[in-house]
Amino acid sequence: MEPAGERRMSETFSAEARLIHAGTSRAPAQSAAPPLVPTTIYVSEGAPRRDRAYGRDGNPGWEALEEALGGLEDAEAVAFASGQAASMALMLTLAKGRERIVLPADGYYGARVLADKLRPHGAVPVHVDLQDLAAVARELKAAPAVLWAETPTNPLLRVADLAGLAEAAAAADAPMIVDNTTATGLLQRPLDWGAAASLYSLTKAISGHSDVIAGAVVSRDAELLTELRAWRGSGGAIPGPFEAWLALRGLKTLPLRIARQSASALAVARYLAGHRRVRAVHYPGLELTTLVGRQMPDGFGPLLSFEVDAEVDSGPAADRVVASSRLILPATSFGGVESTWERRARWPGETAPAGLIRLSVGIEPAADLIADIGQALAGQEVP
Repeated sequence: MEPAGERRMSETFSAEARLIHAGTSRAPAQSAAPPLVPTTIYVSEGAPRRDRAYGRDGNPGWEALEEALGGLEDAEAVAFASGQAASMALMLTLAKGRERIVLPADGYYGARVLADKLRPHGAVPVHVDLQDLAAVARELKAAPAVLWAETPTNPLLRVADLAGLAEAAAAADAPMIVDNTTATGLLQRPLDWGAAASLYSLTKAISGHSDVIAGAVVSRDAELLTELRAWRGSGGAIPGPFEAWLALRGLKTLPLRIARQSASALAVARYLAGHRRVRAVHYPGLELTTLVGRQMPDGFGPLLSFEVDAEVDSGPAADRVVASSRLILPATSFGGVESTWERRARWPGETAPAGLIRLSVGIEPAADLIADIGQALAGQEVP
């Protein structure tokens, strides 16, 4: 039974306020900070308590992190060792009895890799433009399927209609999964739009400090959550106690960070959109459609991408821009407090244009970032 104090908090206060206190005991003389519990065993006699039978079955640190994450979407969370581990557990759980996984044509390449590995087990990956709802509906009805959505997509930041996708998925009796890593549960709540589960790489904006690899699934489906926990335990895809502690510590400042990053990213995107050496800028806030405003009413996140305008060899030109930075760090991943960028097409299997640079805006002042980007673009033509 939920303690009265916790019940009053969940009924009274916002998700942002509640995540600050997740994992903290209100009992006298208890630590105000969530504890770090690096144990592999628990004292156990008689009938085993499932979540305290062995270190692979449960940890107070995971549970505090899951409480905070689940609260962002009024649901429950299951934490994993990485976003890919969470994705694998979802695919293995949901692909059973289904013949295909319908994925975005321009989504995260790691999901495509995992889906390809399921092909020998009968689940064939099918790639489709998620903005084409008729095409999505056709592919879902062609055979029993899972809809693996991502919005905004990485790295082109395209926004798909979650309500429309959910309607197509429901008509085909296909569960819809939404990779919500880019937006986080603060800026977008896929479960409210009909998703069976939201998927997160906690490595990105949620932990926010580029010092932990972890992942999670958030859902309101009790049966799905039970199966995911079983896959996590039997497959050993568990987060370490210290990783869970770090992710929760970072999550508590997410509301502050994501607000600053979203505002700065919009300012940077507007600057890039007016720059003569930039061919295209991809950011949901630049052309605020009714759809984007409805799904992401509180901001558009830290991630944007842009294409360098070069008559020939846009790839090398983009490489020179990245190398010319004096502030922005050349690195992969996104969502950290430090700004990072990279030319995405340098990675095998990436579908991004050759000259596309993905930029993760950190919490530095926007004016400093714009100054650094300006000088980097000014020197792009230097061999």
